[in-house]
Amino acid sequence: MCGIVGYIGKRQAVPVLIDGLKKLEYRGYDSAGIAVLEPEGIRLAKSVGKLAALEERIANKTFDSCIGIGHTRWATHGKPSDQNAHPHLDCKGNFAVVHNGIIENYLELREWLIDRGHSFVSETDTEVLSHLVEEYDGGDLEEAVRKTIARIEGSFAMVVMSRNNPGCLVAARKASPMVVGIGEEEYFIASDIPAILNHTRDTYIMEDGEIVIISDSGIRFTDFKGGHREKIVFQVSWDPISAEKGGYEHFMLKEIFEQPKALKDTLSGRLQDGEVILQEVDLTPEDIHNFNKVAIVACGTAYHAGLIGRKLIEKWVRIPVEVDIASEFRYRAPLIDDRTLVIVISQSGETADTLAALKESKRLGARVIAITNVVGSSVAREADDVIYTWAGPEIAVASTKAYTTQIEGIVLLALYLTQSKGTMPEEWIGEIIGELRKIPEKAEEILKNAQAIEQMVSLFDDVTSAFFLGRGLDWSVALEGALKLKEISYIHAEAYAAGELKHGTLALITEQTPVIALATQRDLYEKTLSNIIEVKARDAKVIGFTFAGNSSFEKTVDQVFFLPDTVNELAPLLMVIPLQLLSYYVSVARDNDVDKPRNLAKSVTVE
Repeated sequence: MCGIVGYIGKRQAVPVLIDGLKKLEYRGYDSAGIAVLEPEGIRLAKSVGKLAALEERIANKTFDSCIGIGHTRWATHGKPSDQNAHPHLDCKGNFAVVHNGIIENYLELREWLIDRGHSFVSETDTEVLSHLVEEYDGGDLEEAVRKTIARIEGSFAMVVMSRNNPGCLVAARKASPMVVGIGEEEYFIASDIPAILNHTRDTYIMEDGEIVIISDSGIRFTDFKGGHREKIVFQVSWDPISAEKGGYEHFMLKEIFEQPKALKDTLSGRLQDGEVILQEVDLTPEDIHNFNKVAIVACGTAYHAGLIGRKLIEKWVRIPVEVDIASEFRYRAPLIDDRTLVIVISQSGETADTLAALKESKRLGARVIAITNVVGSSVAREADDVIYTWAGPEIAVASTKAYTTQIEGIVLLALYLTQSKGTMPEEWIGEIIGELRKIPEKAEEILKNAQAIEQMVSLFDDVTSAFFLGRGLDWSVALEGALKLKEISYIHAEAYAAGELKHGTLALITEQTPVIALATQRDLYEKTLSNIIEVKARDAKVIGFTFAGNSSFEKTVDQVFFLPDTVNELAPLLMVIPLQLLSYYVSVARDNDVDKPRNLAKSVTVE
């Protein structure tokens, strides 16, 4: 979710680049930089922190260039720092590169390039791109970029500028957005439309597998092999605020729809040859066999992800797991020692209670693994090992893509521990990994049917309370569904393990109480169905969520939404998406401020 800006034309490039980067600040970032091509060569300026720090750094300098590239970085590989900020240069300073995405095989490429005599100055995956272009340079920038693309695996939107090819920018896209703006005798490149709206509304939207070559003689699109691509000009009709949201009405909806990419990115490079590879976790098989307990600690949405982790780790790894709300953890004198693996989960990595629980766990001798979305955050720095989720920044207060990628991180860790302990057959692990690879595509399938969720909103007219029901993993997801409805629609919502209905909750069920029933756990279908029949007998309206083909369930509920099929254990990754959509559409119908619900903050940094 970094920001890219490029310019080639008749005006001074630096003001255009800075203006474009400012329009992308909403995406979140930790450092920024620009590179421009002047007569004496490529001139670079970059700084950790906000754009103001970069502007201060260049305030008293004179630039003389009409071509340049800029970038705002959200750290993935390497902590936020001046050195890790983009653009990145090659050894001789002849090429500058900016890049969004993840290069999965960067370690292999880095080692190969070092053996070839290249020297690296950053910790990033992006720097391999500038050195690959240098390695393949034969005087033709387009061809060098094409050969570079052939060597890399992963996702990317990249722009390359060359001292040897002045007056030329080459950009390429795979699974990361990129647009090209057309002005009068000038062109703009950006990762998102807001960066160029001050200058033009005429754009080309780049597709996966495309390269664009922009030079003094015009603009040309090809595929990765060099075949010509015809493009149609797209005229942007959005206002600047809508453009920041990518045409979506709210950031929350945009972030819900970004989940397939976030899920794919979080898996990137971590599934290889039927195994989970977590290079960032430094646990030996002996370490893993030594653990006699796992403790998961988190707050809010991250706590709900932890509940799913408990079920998976206990079932797969066969080790006891406790899950604690971080704000309560220290005050119950937890039984933690050097044979305990503590997993802390925090989107921001700055949640005060979670950080305090982490420090207490380390004081007691535990090994701590953090699952977080922010490189260089306090939780990431304090933990022994870190599994980063590649969700990108979340602007909306209500968490969506951070939650699903946290679950994915837990699934990866659970499989990693299972592999080491040998508690499940290799064939079974291979099957789960195969299903895990399909999850991003199945998430996309759900989102294509979002309109079906929107049509359920009428059941929430004049409603003051709602109940979510589920068993097993469905109950854990139901807790998150209820939280989403509460925090953005302001409807009182509670989640119950469906078997607990008869222990008091049935007294609250009336025809004015919508019930959201989840049934993705095949071994619990019939029991869940009997609980739904109980609430139907009290005249409740029931919205059901289950896998396609569950005809008995469809006949029992008032409305049903079918999910793409997957294994029981991975169902939470799909099940939560329609619940997020339901909460969103109910909130919109009530004219609430979806992105900034009352009384709530994105990151809770006080106890």
